Amino acid sequence: MKLSKRIGLIASIAAVGLTLAACGNNNKNAGSAKTTKYSAALVTDGGGVDDKSFNQSGWEGLEAWGKKNGLKKGVGGYNYAQSNSDADFTPNINKLIQAKYQTIFGIGYKLESAIKNAAKANPKTNFVIIDDVIPAKNVASVTFKDNEGAFLAGVAAAKTTKTKKVGFIGGVHSAVIDRFEAGFRQGVAAVDKNISVDVKYANDFSKPDVGQALANAMFNNDEDVIYQAAGGTGAGVFSAAKNQIKKKKVWVIGVDQDQTAEGQYKGGNLTLTSTVKGVGTAMEKLADDAKDGKFPGGKTTVYGLKEKGVSLTKGNLSAAAWKSVQDYQKKIIDGSLKVAEKPSQLNKK
Repeated sequence: MKLSKRIGLIASIAAVGLTLAACGNNNKNAGSAKTTKYSAALVTDGGGVDDKSFNQSGWEGLEAWGKKNGLKKGVGGYNYAQSNSDADFTPNINKLIQAKYQTIFGIGYKLESAIKNAAKANPKTNFVIIDDVIPAKNVASVTFKDNEGAFLAGVAAAKTTKTKKVGFIGGVHSAVIDRFEAGFRQGVAAVDKNISVDVKYANDFSKPDVGQALANAMFNNDEDVIYQAAGGTGAGVFSAAKNQIKKKKVWVIGVDQDQTAEGQYKGGNLTLTSTVKGVGTAMEKLADDAKDGKFPGGKTTVYGLKEKGVSLTKGNLSAAAWKSVQDYQKKIIDGSLKVAEKPSQLNKK
């Protein structure tokens, strides 16, 4: 008799447990945020996750998020799809959708169209576009005030140059790179209007050989500081500088990440400073928000100096140059100095 009662009690407990489990599974928000693991992946914008720049910043942020949450690289955890050209964007996004990643990041403005179309066709998937804005309920947009960080780079270059000639090498003409160019040129002029700024574009973010050729021409023209905002193409600028440093002093300003390591050579370092862009930090926060059921779909988050979304490293700047950078930074943060977003705005002044 006692045995039968125990069996009946165990059966009752099991039935209750199954009922609760079923109820829990019907609560989708609670399931995704509390009881199951969350998955996220990114699509690069035409470069690798080891480009020492934009893509790498994004991947490092997602990787840190995954490890923090006890996830593994791969389906059901965190991952990336590398794009070797623009034609890879849509296939890569579709591959991640089919693998059921819950949040998909598009790293760079070049993915705007592909993310927009994918978001429309897959309303239950969360998407994030970095460096552009897509007005959709299942898309969170993130932009940066790159012009503010670039302005400080311009101040640093102007305070360092000995020849009064500096250069800017951009990847591809766009609203984003316009901000880098405009800010840099304005920063240089704020210190000394007599310093010339040579502007060149590689028309590609993943061609180091083109970056090297452009930089060599600039160095041969006595330009002794070059700021590169060119993704993987920027690696060629460092290569050119390492060849030039054998016969004269030159500097490179890094972008998106602290690129001090890229300027290392036998006997010293030629990375003057770097403008740092908090892509990884933004991605980590958005992935956390999505996991917790707080995905900011339909909203745009803007990061500038005030929000600590962009910054400039001290690097190899002199004490005087660093003080000048800090003085201008305060003016930008308190609103007494406005930084242009387009080169055309500078031409009107």
